[in-house]
Amino acid sequence: MNKARLQRIVIKIGSHSLSSVTGGLNGVVMDRLACTLAALRERGLECILVTSGAVAAGMAKLNLKERPKDIAGKQAAAAVGQGILIEKYSYFFEKYGLTCAQILLSRIDLVERSHYRNAQNTLERLLKFGVVPIINENDTVVVEELCFGDNDRLSALVAGMIDADLLILLTDVDGLFTAHPAENPNAKLITRVEDFKEAKCLAGGVGSSYGTGGMSSKVSAAEIATKFGITTFLMNAERMAEIENIPAGIYPLGTLLPPSKHKITGKKRWMAYAALSMGSVIIDDGAQKALVRNNKSLLASGVIGIDGNWERKDLIKIVNSNGEEIARGFAELSSEETDKAKGLKSNEILKLFPDLKSEELVHRDNMIVIYED
Repeated sequence: MNKARLQRIVIKIGSHSLSSVTGGLNGVVMDRLACTLAALRERGLECILVTSGAVAAGMAKLNLKERPKDIAGKQAAAAVGQGILIEKYSYFFEKYGLTCAQILLSRIDLVERSHYRNAQNTLERLLKFGVVPIINENDTVVVEELCFGDNDRLSALVAGMIDADLLILLTDVDGLFTAHPAENPNAKLITRVEDFKEAKCLAGGVGSSYGTGGMSSKVSAAEIATKFGITTFLMNAERMAEIENIPAGIYPLGTLLPPSKHKITGKKRWMAYAALSMGSVIIDDGAQKALVRNNKSLLASGVIGIDGNWERKDLIKIVNSNGEEIARGFAELSSEETDKAKGLKSNEILKLFPDLKSEELVHRDNMIVIYED
């Protein structure tokens, strides 16, 4: 990374790293984290913290030995723990001369474009004021269908929202290994990832009793961030003090995931990973080639099936016959109209729907290709 470009960093820390062995939050870790962020701020960097820990803090207060498995139980623990979490962060941040702001995001805050822009504007203003935003999912009101699943994905979406230069995912191991290091003594650390397909195969999916994300979720989040053009780094939370050396170009032990050469920018970041799709069209091999290799729009002639119900201008997924997502975009026809138009040539479609202004089902300008050949 060009260290001259490093101006804005998002750091994500999980429940397992924040939790004390005796239950509740680990004040030593939170103090170290505040100290690290203060050092980065002194170097002129803007910092955003994405944190877990509300449920873990609530569990300790409620004397719960196991993380609740039902949504209502998780929400109750989060409601109790969220105040405890931000109070402790405020204490340690003030100790190092930092002002922090709590931001609780729900999936709906990123799904709706206007909500997305409002969250984006708030974060930008806080950074301008020199405040460190502390972001967590709003677990107390979230519903299962509209949750992020884990804060790893949330951190990647936030990094894209505020156009960060670097995303650091803190975990309880040194990075991505060739095998689970606790189970295989011969496991080797992978210091740089170039192939996400291989990385996903290597990543395990098991989280701790407190957290929801394992290495699999971190690799998936890293894939999103790198497609946004954001360098991502996986490292052990125990080494977080070494983050202070990164602005000088010195990375600690960990796994570096460089940004994609074909990065997603602007509104298409929201389209690709934040917005909710209303349905899917299934396309043939010829249409897939036209989209992926030839940068073409999607024509109804390449559609072989549909799934879901949507209206004109709704966001839909474009998938191949194997069920792999190829792209997303705004449909010019409703699901009912698309079903009638699939397989037809352009002149036939314009006769069928004379009010259409163009022959494309999804225009290239309103589409983001996700699939990589």
